[in-house]
Amino acid sequence: MSLLPAQRAAWLVVLAGGVAALQVGKLPPALPALQAELGLTLVQSGFLLSMVQLAGMSLAVFMGLLADGMGLRSSVVRGLCLLALASGLGAFATSVTALLVLRAIEGLGFLLVALPAPALIRRLVPVAQLPGMLGVWGAYMPTGTALALLAGPLFIPAWGWSAWWGLFAGVSLAMAAALLRAVPADPVTAHPRQAHGTVGAWQRLRSTLGTRGPWLVALTFGMYSGQWLAVVGFLPSIYAAAGVGGALLGVLTALAAAVNIVGNMASGRLLQRGWAPRTTLWLGFGAMALGSTLAFAAFTEGLPWLRYAGVLVFSGLGGLVPGTLFSLAVRLAPGEQQVATTVGWVQQLSALGQFVGPPVVAALAARAGGWQFTPLFAVGCCAVGAVLAWAAERLISQAQSRP
Repeated sequence: MSLLPAQRAAWLVVLAGGVAALQVGKLPPALPALQAELGLTLVQSGFLLSMVQLAGMSLAVFMGLLADGMGLRSSVVRGLCLLALASGLGAFATSVTALLVLRAIEGLGFLLVALPAPALIRRLVPVAQLPGMLGVWGAYMPTGTALALLAGPLFIPAWGWSAWWGLFAGVSLAMAAALLRAVPADPVTAHPRQAHGTVGAWQRLRSTLGTRGPWLVALTFGMYSGQWLAVVGFLPSIYAAAGVGGALLGVLTALAAAVNIVGNMASGRLLQRGWAPRTTLWLGFGAMALGSTLAFAAFTEGLPWLRYAGVLVFSGLGGLVPGTLFSLAVRLAPGEQQVATTVGWVQQLSALGQFVGPPVVAALAARAGGWQFTPLFAVGCCAVGAVLAWAAERLISQAQSRP
């Protein structure tokens, strides 16, 4: 059965999200090369991993308003162009400082792509197909990350990290050109001020931040994202230090990211079958706590495959968390006009978690001389996330009980 042009365009928007996620995932497999060539320290590596989230943790909710005002397609295209520019300049960087600055710029481009994409998909597909497409969209981040983790250990030894950066600059530009051709122009571009006035934008912002639901979803996402990026982001460095390299390193780290897609997809199926959001969130956080313990605790030190199984449990069943939270973001938004702003706020606190998580885990590892304290951070995040999930479920129950 052939797809209609609008449906093909929606899939292209999902692909654009995957390209943006590639920019986030390109760094972990390059860390060993950067450490060798630029003298990158472990803590600097943690900040470089999280720097791409700087724009997200400080500006995401405002970027959501901006993207809505400039037009959905225009925002995605401009974000891809900004990613291409920063990645292209990064290919010529000769210092850690330059890479840090450019990673922050990449974070800005990432937001311009990721925040308006769900609303753009909603505009392109029939209502009956929207839940399925949003479920697919929920897997854009682990998909892009997994591809980068798989290809990086094969590409970088042969061509170098600079060529790796240049490759993604070209991919982002090509994706921007494809979107311009395939996705219909924004209907509001002819009268942007009339459709999206400043007063309306500030009203949407106040309504979103003045409601408990967006805060609960956003904080829960932060508890998930910080530990996930810290664990998966450092896997190439951990395994490289253990003597694993080449294709095996790429396969192991890519699989750890890819199984997260399964959890994202499964969450939508479970929710459609009547599972309560709290149940899927508790299952996800419980699996992350167990998986991180198996992966890094001292008692599994001589059992490498048990440790890797723990990583798969951590990432795979942990994927139930973001898949569920995307659904809750729509349900707990103050209104339909605040969904995009709510997604922006969720992205902002998710980015804050990703900014804080890797440096904290790196600092714990540097202090302990190993990764055995990582479960302390992960289990703490899971416990807080479980409490927040319980609070969100109560909020939904209260809303449903009102006449």
